[in-house]
Order: sequence, then C-alpha cells, then structure tokens
Amino acid sequence: MPPVTVKPVGKVAEKWARRVAGASQDYSDGASAAGSRWATGAAGGAANFKQGVTQAAASGRFEKGIARAGQEKYTRGIVSKGSVRYGPGAAAAEGDFHKAIGPVLEVIGRTDLPMKGPRGAESNYQRGAAIGKALRQWATTR
Repeated sequence: MPPVTVKPVGKVAEKWARRVAGASQDYSDGASAAGSRWATGAAGGAANFKQGVTQAAASGRFEKGIARAGQEKYTRGIVSKGSVRYGPGAAAAEGDFHKAIGPVLEVIGRTDLPMKGPRGAESNYQRGAAIGKALRQWATTR
C-alpha cells in the first residue's frame, strides 16, 4: 500500500492562518450558542480533568511541554498576541472584574487591623497578615 501523501507543512500552516483569519464571526456565533452545553460538559468532566492533570504531572508531561515550547515561543506570543489583546480584553472584562472584586473589598473593609506602628514595626506586617488571613478564610468557605 502506498504511503499517504501530505502537503508541505508551510502550505498547511499558511492555509490554516488564512482561513482562521476570516472565521471570527463563525467562532463568535458558535461559542455564543454553546454556553449551556459548555457549562454542563465542563462540570461533568471534572473527574476526567483531575485524572488527566494528575497523570500529566506524574509523568512529567507538564515540564516536557514547557521545554518543548520554550522561552522563545512564550515571548513571541506575548509580543505578537498578548500585548495587542491586553487592553481590549481588560476593557471587555470590566464588568466581570467589578463582580469579582466587590466581595474581596468587602472582606478587606470589615477586617479589624492592629494599630499602625512606626516605619518597620512588626505591627505593620501584622496588618497585612490580618488581611491575608481574612481573605483566605473567605476564599475557602464561600
């Protein structure tokens, strides 16, 4: 039986980039319609996720993936994608941030702090520790 004929990787990558660039609306439409299926499927797959992550960690695949990608890919992604998307992404997430930070600020606002001391005093560090403890308590019981 003859081997499978494959196109050159450069041609495949170029076609993929060209086609994906024009699919933003299809992506948006499909993702918007899939919200409830995503939530149900993701919640139902929690055990599979845990098992997969545990297996990947035990076999060293996480570290191998980092090594395979390398620092250059990480940096290139930040420069070519992340920096461009950062501002618009933050603007789009303002409502989510507001919803998430509100309870955190409430916890901080009702935390009793030790009196502030002179610069470098141990009591000043205890103020931060009190906030940290309050936030940890809140995070683990909500």
